[in-house]
Amino acid sequence: LFLAENTFCSGDHVSWHSPLDNSESRIQHMLLTEDPQMQPVQTPFGVVTFLQIVGVCTEELHAAQQWNGQGILELLRTVPVAGGPWLITDMRRGETIFEIDPHLQQERVDKGIETDGSNLSGVSAKCAWDDLSRPPEDDEDSRSICIGTQPRRLSGKDTEQIRETLRRGLEINSKPVLPPINTQRQNGLNHDRAPSRKDSLESESSAAIIPHELIRTRQLESVHLKFNQESGALIPLCLRGRLLHGRHFTYKSITGDTAITFVSTGVEGAFATEEHPYAAHGPWLQILLTEEFVERMLEDLEDLNSSEEFKLPKEYSWPEKKLKVSILPDAVFDNPLH
Repeated sequence: LFLAENTFCSGDHVSWHSPLDNSESRIQHMLLTEDPQMQPVQTPFGVVTFLQIVGVCTEELHAAQQWNGQGILELLRTVPVAGGPWLITDMRRGETIFEIDPHLQQERVDKGIETDGSNLSGVSAKCAWDDLSRPPEDDEDSRSICIGTQPRRLSGKDTEQIRETLRRGLEINSKPVLPPINTQRQNGLNHDRAPSRKDSLESESSAAIIPHELIRTRQLESVHLKFNQESGALIPLCLRGRLLHGRHFTYKSITGDTAITFVSTGVEGAFATEEHPYAAHGPWLQILLTEEFVERMLEDLEDLNSSEEFKLPKEYSWPEKKLKVSILPDAVFDNPLH
């Protein structure tokens, strides 16, 4: 995680899945916020902003993913035993804020999700994709990232664009746009002051994609998406909290260069289109889903919302859309050649 060169911002989260102090504590994940005491410092290299780590329970992490980190941080501030105004982490806390005050879930979080959607624009994940349009022995194109094969490398521009996509948490009423594949970054993150989600969003929403940069982009007829269980559990969030609100969501593989970006029809700058909804730029796959298809997928993927463990592998298929999704054991991604 800390070697991924991703920039942390206030409101981001870190899924840790282990007590932060190696005890039996329920505090097993982290939210990030601006430090309330340490003010930004001007240096010869730009402004340094200090972030504070706030420990949270699994239920609070899920609420931050489904809605937004800043919203949950504000709720934590209102509950003294869960952080209070200074957001002090008490590793001995045995109840979530929703157990302490059940009204917070329905009146604040559920309403916020329905109104705002999620501002989680992407995650680092265990994922892969396979182009089913051509036989796997066809090695002349850059179409496929398969478990068990040597992944092709992303170009520097692709890597930077995906990182920029992962940084983006779309503001309410902001125009959803993917960063263009350009020879130069447009506005990106300003390095002379602390990065914010608003800054990363307002980078040349009308900038055109340079045609010669898209020579390697391929339209695919049929794709197979592969996720581990933790990543797969976020697909309903991606569909309901992002695409139904006209936004995008990116899975970036932690084990290679693979990236999968889901986009809605309202997102500009994507190389996937309604005419060609599956498109790849090297190992970066984009999938454009219509609202009607998203609603259907949500119905078919309903069991992914369950907290209960289910038997793996698990497969979902939409033959008429030529799309297949598999939920696979972690070992498949940890040992891709086996």
